[in-house]
Amino acid sequence: MVYIKSAAVALLAMGVTTAWQPTNPSFASRRLFQSSTGVVPRGPSALNVVTDPTSSGPMGGFTATNSENRRVVPENPNGRPTMKVVYVVLESQYQSSMTAAVKRINVGNDNMAVECVGYLLEELRNEDAFEQFKKDVESANVFIGSLIFVQELAEKVIDVVKPARDNLDAVLVFPSMPEVMRLNKVGSFTMKNLGQSKSVVADFMKKKKQEDGSSFEEGMLKLLRTLPKVLKFLPSDKAADARTFMMSFQYWLGGSPENLQSLLTMVGQDYVAPIKAEMEGKEKMVAEEPMLLPDKAIWHPVAPNFVFETPQDYFKWYDNEFCPDAGIDPKTAPTIGILLQKSHINTKDDTHYVSLIAEMESRGARVVPVYSGGLDYSGPVKEYFVDANGKPIVDTIVNLTGFALVGGPASQDHKKAATVLKELNVPYMCAVPLVFQSFEEWQSSELGLHPIQVALQVSLPEIDGAIEPIIYAGREGATGRSVPLADRVNLLADRALKWANLKNKEKADKKIAITIFSFPPDKGNVGTAAYLDVFNSIQAVLGQLRKEGYNVGDAPTTKEEIMESILNDPEAKISSPELNVAYRMNTNEYYELTPYATELEENWGPAPGNLNSDGQNLVVYGKQFGNVFIGVQPSFGYEGDPMRLLFAKSASPHHGFAAYYTYLEKIFKADAVLHFGTHGSLEFMPGKQVGMSGTCYPDRLINSLPSAYLYAANNPSEATIAKRRSYSATVSYLTPPAENAGLYKGLKELKELISSYQGLRENEGRGPAIVNSIVSTAYTCNLDKDIDLPDLETYDAQSDSKDDRDDIVGQVYSQIMQIESRLLPCGLHTVGVPPTAEEAVATLVNIAQLDRQEDGIEGLPRVIAASVGRDINEIYRGNNVGVLEDVDLNTKIVEASRAAVRALVNQSTDASGRVKEVKTIFDDIGSFFGQKKPYTRAIIDAGFSKVEEDRLEPVMAYLEFCLKQVVANNELGGIMELLNGEFLMPAPGGDPIRNPDVLPTGRNMHALDPSAIPTKAAVDVSEGVVRKMLEKLQDNGGAYPESIAFTLWGTDNIKTYGESLAQVLALVGVRPVADSLGRVNKVELIPLEELGRPRIDVVVSCSGVFRDLFINQMNLMDRGIKMAAEADEPIEMNFVRKHAQQQAEELGVSLREAAARVFSNSAGSYSANVGLAIENGGWEDESQLQDQFLTRKGFAFNADKPGMMESQAALFKSALSTVDVTFQNLDSSEISITDVSHYYDSDPTKVVQGLRSDGKKPMSLMADTTTANAQVRTLSETVRLDARTKLLNPKFYEGMLSTGYEGVREIQKRLRNTMGWSATAGEVDNFVFEDANDTFINDPEMQQRLLDTNPNAFRDMVTTFLEANGRGYWDTSEENIERLQELYAEVEDRIEGV
Repeated sequence: MVYIKSAAVALLAMGVTTAWQPTNPSFASRRLFQSSTGVVPRGPSALNVVTDPTSSGPMGGFTATNSENRRVVPENPNGRPTMKVVYVVLESQYQSSMTAAVKRINVGNDNMAVECVGYLLEELRNEDAFEQFKKDVESANVFIGSLIFVQELAEKVIDVVKPARDNLDAVLVFPSMPEVMRLNKVGSFTMKNLGQSKSVVADFMKKKKQEDGSSFEEGMLKLLRTLPKVLKFLPSDKAADARTFMMSFQYWLGGSPENLQSLLTMVGQDYVAPIKAEMEGKEKMVAEEPMLLPDKAIWHPVAPNFVFETPQDYFKWYDNEFCPDAGIDPKTAPTIGILLQKSHINTKDDTHYVSLIAEMESRGARVVPVYSGGLDYSGPVKEYFVDANGKPIVDTIVNLTGFALVGGPASQDHKKAATVLKELNVPYMCAVPLVFQSFEEWQSSELGLHPIQVALQVSLPEIDGAIEPIIYAGREGATGRSVPLADRVNLLADRALKWANLKNKEKADKKIAITIFSFPPDKGNVGTAAYLDVFNSIQAVLGQLRKEGYNVGDAPTTKEEIMESILNDPEAKISSPELNVAYRMNTNEYYELTPYATELEENWGPAPGNLNSDGQNLVVYGKQFGNVFIGVQPSFGYEGDPMRLLFAKSASPHHGFAAYYTYLEKIFKADAVLHFGTHGSLEFMPGKQVGMSGTCYPDRLINSLPSAYLYAANNPSEATIAKRRSYSATVSYLTPPAENAGLYKGLKELKELISSYQGLRENEGRGPAIVNSIVSTAYTCNLDKDIDLPDLETYDAQSDSKDDRDDIVGQVYSQIMQIESRLLPCGLHTVGVPPTAEEAVATLVNIAQLDRQEDGIEGLPRVIAASVGRDINEIYRGNNVGVLEDVDLNTKIVEASRAAVRALVNQSTDASGRVKEVKTIFDDIGSFFGQKKPYTRAIIDAGFSKVEEDRLEPVMAYLEFCLKQVVANNELGGIMELLNGEFLMPAPGGDPIRNPDVLPTGRNMHALDPSAIPTKAAVDVSEGVVRKMLEKLQDNGGAYPESIAFTLWGTDNIKTYGESLAQVLALVGVRPVADSLGRVNKVELIPLEELGRPRIDVVVSCSGVFRDLFINQMNLMDRGIKMAAEADEPIEMNFVRKHAQQQAEELGVSLREAAARVFSNSAGSYSANVGLAIENGGWEDESQLQDQFLTRKGFAFNADKPGMMESQAALFKSALSTVDVTFQNLDSSEISITDVSHYYDSDPTKVVQGLRSDGKKPMSLMADTTTANAQVRTLSETVRLDARTKLLNPKFYEGMLSTGYEGVREIQKRLRNTMGWSATAGEVDNFVFEDANDTFINDPEMQQRLLDTNPNAFRDMVTTFLEANGRGYWDTSEENIERLQELYAEVEDRIEGV
């Protein structure tokens, strides 16, 4: 019998792992695994975490390891010449093999001794370690490097090794960045031309890449196999040296002590002068042939043959011999495919692999552990995870390498990876071993996983479609060996088998928990989700579940019935029994089933508390239908508590929140949970940023439950947080199509007057009279706040010149066209319902306006403008300043573009107004007979007769492709794929207008490779925005601002590929630089002569999500800003240096420390809680909001100590006190400044005013890059534009009201967020509140509609108006206030049933 757990424990206790030893192929003696019990235990593992004996260094630091643990000095050289070897590696698995190899030589080789010291690449960030590295290289004979792929550290290696290269006897660099590979030197063999000019090696690599897409390492491996062919092309002296290099690489890949001993012996006796001299007249030791495992195979720790090259051989042994002994039934057991890194097996560093295999098998699962010598696992996956008929034999795949499936850390082929994984169609998990941190370092770090690992081993696998980046192994500091982390290994095994269970369990027996959200709580907000009609969508999902055979019991079939069953009353109050109670959990049961419950008492006292509680029990709200439970996730719990909102770190979940997830997993026993919409609170609970531990609350709450999460396609950043922190596989859903806002009331009248003026402009009698009417109506519409109108009382157009009249009309025309053309998402989306043809037109018009230089596509407006001899950018500039001719031409171009797109879509529109099948632009028969295509004719009919059809074709073909994407829909299908345990194809998230690859929705959304931003295109756009911003500021005051406060958002930078990040760098006067692999992880100072202006200081407030996703970009900014501060330049030309010097003196710190300008929340915390306070009314006055901002956002990032966010409140305040301008970006039409609370939550305008010594309020600006015509506006202009196009716009509010209950809530949310801007910036005009009151309160019919549809949300609207007045943000008549007060009492009575 095989007792797996005993095996793993024994291996750990011995401090050894399975090893490949040719002299003893069956070292894993079966006796070691004998058991007298004959029982394979189920349940938690007996494994213990091996404690790291090294000190963990400062709290939250990274890589506090010591290279001295890797130093070996010969104890007794006995006169033998000593060769000193220095090696630098990415990971530590070579440490034990190298140490053993060196000790063997020192004991057994009479002709040489070896001194050796090794460095982990990441250790070179430490100045002391770097200085020691320099000294070691200076005295070394041989340098060895491998997998050096981090640019800034690669440069450090080059800076040290390159000057010493001539004095080194040999330099061996295995797969690394090309500039590091060029250091190679083995006799006459070099790679100095690698990547630069013609060489045999380079030609071979290039050829292999062209043939089969091989990565660099794959090419090297293939080169090894074809070595004889290559060597015959080299001169004889070079052939021997090239052979030595290739043999060395083979030994290195072999990784065992024997192989590394052969490598060192060969290099020493052939290239190290003192040893060569010692060997004169003696017989050289003949180098053993490299002892190599097959490039790919199936490996099992107790297999007698060690590896199997065919699945048939493996299963013959495994199913017939191993499984019966282990108590596993091969016919019914779930099968887990496991991907392993060959180097860990070569170097005998595999205990972490053994541990997971043992845990899987102890739970009754079969395993297929596969390794590959290269970095492309697509071949082994296809070869070993399917049967002879090509049918998948695995139910879940767990990748333990932590790398992307194809290409590893260097270069990836995500499309190939996803295609291969979809063929297998099973869940794909990518777990992560700690590489740069010891266990204690990770455990004590608030940030969690090292940023380099996040970039390489979390972000990149996600693009393949991987889920669940669970840390499963640590590093033992003294030896560098990998050790399993017991609780993480248990969790990984549990979750992998739960996903497999979804694949295998009968659908009728599966239990699904649909979780909906309620935010803000207690106000008619059950079922909140961004732009989603939640209850209509639940109806669609229940219908699909029923159709596919799930047991949904007597679930209602209408939206209203579903709402009624969960709420009992659509006017629900979450704190009252009006919500349906699904379960009452007594405190004994709660404490018994929730292991961490007592830890919540520090924040919330003993259970049950007063949240989700009836005073005796914890209450779970929701309703069960058959095997489907629809539950309401509790809120954070501290929304209305001013003290808790002020805490720098967020509180733990309350008992009610914990009880909800305990209920789902342990009482309802859900097989999976479907989180419904953007977004809930689970993923934002306290814990590490990435790489959760067992004490992080998202990890504790979700525990072993598979989670599918429906997330808006335009919000990839928060979706990524959900993926990483709550282990959720996301399913993207479409946001409503963006339409033009249109005009209404006086604005519509203005456009008609302007049209009349254009026809009667030359008429000196009527023309001036129309202009007078235009001026008067513009005042009525409050446009005098946006443009410089003449005095209404004294102006008479009759006495004005024609040019001046044109100027006035042009400015008004420009302003109303900005309003009319503003993009407006209309209504709410229902899952599974694709856009209509008309909605598709709206989306495609917006896609068509953008130039896509990387694809060689001109935007439609550019092509149309060229037909009349104009450049579209010139037209935009004239339009923006109110040149009447350009405003009119721009309007006509927009109309022509819309006509062309409509003609394209009409070709494919059916009688129901939907697009079922897209006809190509070549389907139009008329075009074969010389007729113009329909879209060309539409543009000609719109007044552009000279438009070139050939020039239109690229953009129209692209729009045709986009139309197919827009109308395709897999949202219901994507949900079902996850619930059925299938692989959901990955897709980028973001703005579908900027990046149509976001479509179709219903796929597993990911962010982007963080090292790819900012892109060159983003840098180009950002320079234009910075130029416009500085021009606007100089127009207002004349001087350059000295300091600008920036807010950076995660989603915005994903959508724009880093535009706002690039703006920060541009202002400071540094430019991002891509490395040889195209990754941006370096900055350089732009000389002042080239910059042509002073360096402008910045204070950057990063959202918590930006911090989690882009910590490497925070590093980039911090380094760039400090570079500017340390530049020896006149302070009148370098405001960064000027302020840093002042703050260094003021705070008594160094210049470099004083130059910290990149701030965010503490790790694991999000937002300033300003939005929470305003949304819930839980604030006393503005000073509380400002204190919250300063307390929660005052944690500085420091590139010199990248492992922590340090509280730097004094420095944060000092830096903000110098700010002249606050600045944010709007990048997408879908989310504007009153749609969400985030924008005002992080706005520091009034904070800065309070900190400035002169009390002056800084100017507030917003960049708007939502269209091709990027603009910079003041914040007040932006608020007005947003109010006119949304809150006050009948097209918007009628669209919302058409959805019913949710729509009232959406209108109220805009009103509340508008007041938020009053609180944080004071930039909301009185007319906005006045007009809103007239629209929603003073209109009796509208008032009744709102009251009947969602009385709770309407009560909140009334409260918001009263609060705006009470806080001094809205000055109105006593009559209005009395009406609101009466209305409030009336609504209260209605809600209470009086």
